[in-house]
This record gives sequence, structure tokens and C-alpha cells, in this order.
Amino acid sequence: MKFENKEGQPVPQVTFRTRRDHEWVDVGSDEVFKGKTVIVFSLPGAFTPTCSSTHVPRYNQLAPLFRSLGVDDIVCISVNDAFVMNEWKREQQADKLTFLPDGNGEFTEGMGMLVDKDDLGFGKRSWRYSMLVRDGVVEKMFIEPDLPGDPFEVSDADTMLKYIAPQAEAPKNVTVFTREGCPFCVRAKGLLADAGLDYDELVLGRDFREVTIRAISGQTTVPQVFIDGERIGGSEELERYLKNAGA
Repeated sequence: MKFENKEGQPVPQVTFRTRRDHEWVDVGSDEVFKGKTVIVFSLPGAFTPTCSSTHVPRYNQLAPLFRSLGVDDIVCISVNDAFVMNEWKREQQADKLTFLPDGNGEFTEGMGMLVDKDDLGFGKRSWRYSMLVRDGVVEKMFIEPDLPGDPFEVSDADTMLKYIAPQAEAPKNVTVFTREGCPFCVRAKGLLADAGLDYDELVLGRDFREVTIRAISGQTTVPQVFIDGERIGGSEELERYLKNAGA
């Protein structure tokens, strides 16, 4: 199937049926796009593997950086109903994104991205793509190649970032292994916060067992801080790392 690139064309005029505070709220295309710079990424379905593990989390992580570069909103669109989209957003903790349900596929069809997923029992769904929209007009589209399955090569957040700001530095990926009542863990988190570094926290006994941290770091002490795949260590090692990095 050949997908038409819609660069230079206006986005479809549709009404998104959303749910807010247990009430139906109709949102038109103009409300989403008019007078704004908006990133859209669209995907086959809520709660599906690639969408949940990679597509949504990375856009959510980079949302503050996108906004600092002049983007007003980052919108996730899927051919799902409002209830499913709202629950998926909560499950993903994607508070920095706007989720729009395209339940009837009208927006997706208007973009020329509506495809048959009958073989999976999905019916009509969106092909995976992303785009930058300025004042309702598509400036740039990244359309996944027409390959079997669910290709995910060009519609990711990092590709969009490189288009908008090639020299921009993406935020570091930081994870802290901690336990409750640990003063050194509190100190490590404070150092990261002071340095302006967002982090994921995994708590011993709640999110992981001791065997996990031993397998990853070879140690059982906490905190253990990892940045971009590198084990930094505990709070003292983190402090030295941040000083050397000029953070």
C-alpha cells in the first residue's frame, strides 16, 4: 500500500469525541491545531507492545524539551475510543501528552493512514506515523515503511527531535535503585533534582528484589544510580559524577 505524504496540506477537519471528568467533550481540529505548533504521532492501538514500551514513553520523556523548542502540544492519536485512550494514558503515566481518540477513524482516514488489521482482529486501524503541524498545516511527516507487521523506524520521538532541532541534546536516561528509609537514597535523589535530571525510581521490595540489583550491578547496596547505561554508583559517586559533568 502506498501512503501519501501530506506535507503542505491542512489536517482533516474532524470532531474528536473525548471524555473529561465523566462528561463527553467534543474537540474540533481547529481547537487542537489552529495557531499552534503540534507534534502528532499516530499508532495502531492502545496497550499494544511497541506503542506502550517505546513510542509513548519516549515522546512523554522528550515533551519538556519539545516545548522548550516552541512546540505547543504533543498529541497521540489512535483509532480507539475515549475510554480506552484515557485509561491507557493513566497506565502509561503520560501526563505530558494529549491523547485523542479517533474512534471512527475519520482523522486517520483523512490523513490517508487508515489500514486493515483484520488479520489481527483489530478491524480498521492507523498506520504508524508522526508529523509536525504548524497552524493546521502539515510541515513534516515521517511515515513508517510499507513492510509486513508493525515497522517502527522513523516515527519515533528522537527522529522528530533531530528534524526540529538537530543540535539539541536529548535528556539523559536515569534510573535510581533505592529502598524506603534510606538517607543516602534521599541524598542521591536530591542531587539529581538539583541537577535538573529526571529519573525513574525503583524501590527494593516493591519494584525489584535484591537479586535484581546484584545481577545488574554486582552489589546489593543502595542507592545505585545508572545514567545512559552506565553504572554511576551511590550518592558519593553520583556527586563526583555531577561535579565532573559540570551539572
